[in-house]
Order: sequence, then structure tokens, then C-alpha cells
Amino acid sequence: MSHQIRRGVSLYSFQNDTFLRHMTLEDCVRTCAEIGALGIEVVGEQSFTGWPEVGMPTAEIAHWHALMERYGTTPVCHDFMLDYKRVKGQVMPFAEQVASVKKDIDFGAALGMRYIRSLVSVAPEVLVACAGYAEDKGITILLEVHAPLHFDHPWIVRHAEAYEKSGSRALGFLPDMGMFVHRFPRVWKERFVRNGVPRHIADYIEQAYQDRVLSEYVLLDVQQMGGTGPAIAMAETLRHNAAFEPKRMLDFMHRIHNIHGKFYEMTEDDVEYSIPYDEIVAVLKQGGYQGYICSEYEGNRWIEDAHPVRSVEQVKRQHRMLCRLLDEPIPAALQA
Repeated sequence: MSHQIRRGVSLYSFQNDTFLRHMTLEDCVRTCAEIGALGIEVVGEQSFTGWPEVGMPTAEIAHWHALMERYGTTPVCHDFMLDYKRVKGQVMPFAEQVASVKKDIDFGAALGMRYIRSLVSVAPEVLVACAGYAEDKGITILLEVHAPLHFDHPWIVRHAEAYEKSGSRALGFLPDMGMFVHRFPRVWKERFVRNGVPRHIADYIEQAYQDRVLSEYVLLDVQQMGGTGPAIAMAETLRHNAAFEPKRMLDFMHRIHNIHGKFYEMTEDDVEYSIPYDEIVAVLKQGGYQGYICSEYEGNRWIEDAHPVRSVEQVKRQHRMLCRLLDEPIPAALQA
């Protein structure tokens, strides 16, 4: 291979299975190892009891490291939250925001992570204030660039400028591939229809997305078509999702260290229905990206009202696709 792109999984992908107690943390890690996806990303609140409210879960962290050794997997990223609106009507003071992020830096370091993911809502000044602490802990803080934001959005530009001005290598970006939804996901459409959107309105919204019609025009048209409630909600998705261009990652590649491999539906042909992963992987290769693409299955919430959620099968399909795009042999566990 002429690239250094590796395959991983965010355990967020298995949220239904873990919430319903169908899979333990060990089940999740073992599944990833079997399919050759050796990079493991976690959401602390999902995988570790009581984090962050009850403090550092020492015994569970020891169990985590035992699993990493047992299955030959690598800790990649801890996705942290900053609850800066915890008190209604107030914004958490700056010093408390910094202290909260430092707490997650400590947690990420305890898990052996190289990266922690920041939600896009966190102000650049907060992350810059934490950069020195992160460097001392061997951690890089990655701002998730998530739709409807993108690399040309003023908020992301503001972050990029602050990072460059700081001179710190402990600040970077984590692009979410949901920025590149080039076709309206059919699992979204069918869920909205089940929620009560008339088929002809759902068809119109889907086509309007395909034609890149301005979302405000679509909302007005849907209202004039008699759409209410769920129909308006479906039209609103056009405000929060868009088909941005993967090539825009190239100018920021020096600060991109992890990728969220967002997907909503992997077809039986091992193709993501709405996100052009062939284009995405080609751009990552062109830019010399060195890091993991961590699967992030989010189709569950769009089908769980009507269909069984088969997260493991969906993740397997994505990794068969990634093996093909990354010129990797397909592991035996993916050939079944």
C-alpha cells in the first residue's frame, strides 16, 4: 500500500447493542479486532460507567487496557462533551470550561488515547487555553467538523486561525464524513414517510436535495404543498446537511488526525447509499492522510422504529468497502 490510512471503529456505532445489553465492551472490541479494524474510538459516557460525574473509573480503565492487549487493538480517540449550558440560562464560566476539558484530557490519557474529540460548539479560545496541558499529556484535541458546518464556515475558519496563531501541534480537526451527503439518505426518507410525510412531499424534498435547491425555498414550497409537522421537519434536514466537497480537506490535512467514517446505510453491495466514499478516500490518499477512518454508524436511529438494528452487519459492510478502497485484503471475518 502507498498510504498510511488505517481502519478503526467508533464504538458509538454499537450504541443500540450496548444500550440494550446485547454487547459488552469486550464484545465490541473483539468484533472490531476480528474484522481487522484495530483502532478503537469511544464515547466515554457510553463505555465507562458514570463518566464523568463519578470521577475516573479506575477498575474499568484497567479492564480497557486488558482488552486492548488481549485483542491487539489500539486506543485512538475519546469523544468528550462540554456541558457549558448545564445551568439553565447561564453559560459556564471560561475557567470552568477549561477545567472541564482538562478533565477529559486526563481521561483520554488514562485510556492511552492520542486524541480527544471536541464538539464543534466549543469556542477556540477554550481549546487554545488547554493546548499546553494537552501537549504535556501527549494528547491532541481535535475539533469535530460536523454538518452543517464545513471547512469554509466562518466558525471553522476562526478555529483554524486560532490554532495557527497558537503555534501548538496539540490542536487539530476531526472531519465527520456526514459533511459529504451527496444523495438524500433513503433511510431518512422512509422514516419521515412512516412519521406521516405524504409520499409526494417526501419525493419532492428528496429531489430538491438532489438538485441542491436552497433549503429556505424548499421549506416554503413544502408549506405551500400543505406540509405540516413531519413534512416541515424533513425539509429542515436540508438546512443541516449538504453535499460539501471532500477536496476541501486538503488545505487542512496537516491538522487532520482522525476521521469519523459516518454512514447511514451500507447496501448489500457494500456501498454507502448517500456518501461518496470512493471520492473521500481518494482525497485522503492525495493529501497523505495518516490516521484512522473510524466507522460511525448512525443509521440506527432512522430504522429502529420499524426494523431490527443490525449494527455489526452494517459495520462489516463498511469495512469490506474500506478494504476495497484502501487496497487491503479482506479478513476472513468479513468474507462470510
